[in-house]
Amino acid sequence: MEEEKIFQIALSLIPQIGVVNARRLVSYVGTAKQIFYSKASILQKIPHIGPAIAHEITNHAVLLEAERIYTDCLKQKIQVYFYLDQAYPFRLKQLYDAPLLLYFKGNPMFQHDKIMALVGTRKATEYGKTITYQIVRDSLDDNVLFISGLAYGIDIALHQACLELNIPTMAVLAGGFQRIYPALHSKYAFQMMEMGGIISEYPFHQKPDPRFFPLRNRIIAGMSDATIVVEAAEKGGALITAEYANNYHREVFAVPGDLHHVFSEGCNRLIQKNQAIIYTDWNMCRDMLNWQSQVPIIHKNKCLLWDQLTEQETQLLALLHQEKILSLDEISWKLQMGVNQLAILLLNLEFQGFLKTLPGHRYALK
Repeated sequence: MEEEKIFQIALSLIPQIGVVNARRLVSYVGTAKQIFYSKASILQKIPHIGPAIAHEITNHAVLLEAERIYTDCLKQKIQVYFYLDQAYPFRLKQLYDAPLLLYFKGNPMFQHDKIMALVGTRKATEYGKTITYQIVRDSLDDNVLFISGLAYGIDIALHQACLELNIPTMAVLAGGFQRIYPALHSKYAFQMMEMGGIISEYPFHQKPDPRFFPLRNRIIAGMSDATIVVEAAEKGGALITAEYANNYHREVFAVPGDLHHVFSEGCNRLIQKNQAIIYTDWNMCRDMLNWQSQVPIIHKNKCLLWDQLTEQETQLLALLHQEKILSLDEISWKLQMGVNQLAILLLNLEFQGFLKTLPGHRYALK
């Protein structure tokens, strides 16, 4: 396992490969180790893998760097998750642009039942900080894990509120763990380790880079069931996170603000364009996500007649019985069924009381 992990790290280091091509290689070849021991002539036959990438793989230049990174991870007690690992966050796993690798330090809670991203401007007002604290406080009874980016303003207000109220929180970084940015917030990052932690797709020694900040926002959005934007100007990282969340078909909420304030423009615009649901209170947000009750519904005199199901319905229910929880895309791929056809099938089975819908377009048997 250790040897394969080094090859997985090496795969992520290949220049210009990208997560899509890296996944394509794994799909065609099998394991990361097998990729590096394949001939260049074989690799070039794989779609979109040209001579340049094949050469980078076969000259093994990145393997020494991968060994150094893995050694550092062991010393620093950093966990490394490959996208095929069972422990890799399932909400991310279904996304086309999910990171190939995640580096994590802390208490892994990736499979938490309820995960909420909360983001906003770096120049937060007292109103924004108050609303952030109020959201966290109001969620106390719902066992929610909050994710943000450790930045100035709304991000750090979220993490501070979680730490004060003993609510789990994670921060996604735009660089490695050696140089946490901003350095002033390092103390909060270390405090998160017991109930959450810090996440990055970059190795330990990687310096923060302006190019990485928009990319880390896709992880914040992708790991969450929904995103709340508290305060945002007309342009900024919070709106990028909201855009990613919308693209991933996750719910987006926006806190309305003063029409005359620059840091209300982004939230008000999201609401105006129907790109976000107006956030009024936590109960409304919880209801929208179907988080309001964990009490199982008992249907009196309900008899599930399997012999009246179609072949496709039987296959779908058997799949959910085996896998427990699956996303819409995962069911579509496993059953080789179109998403539109599958959506109708799922809706019918939900009406009949066979299954339930979970946040993030996931499904499970009742």
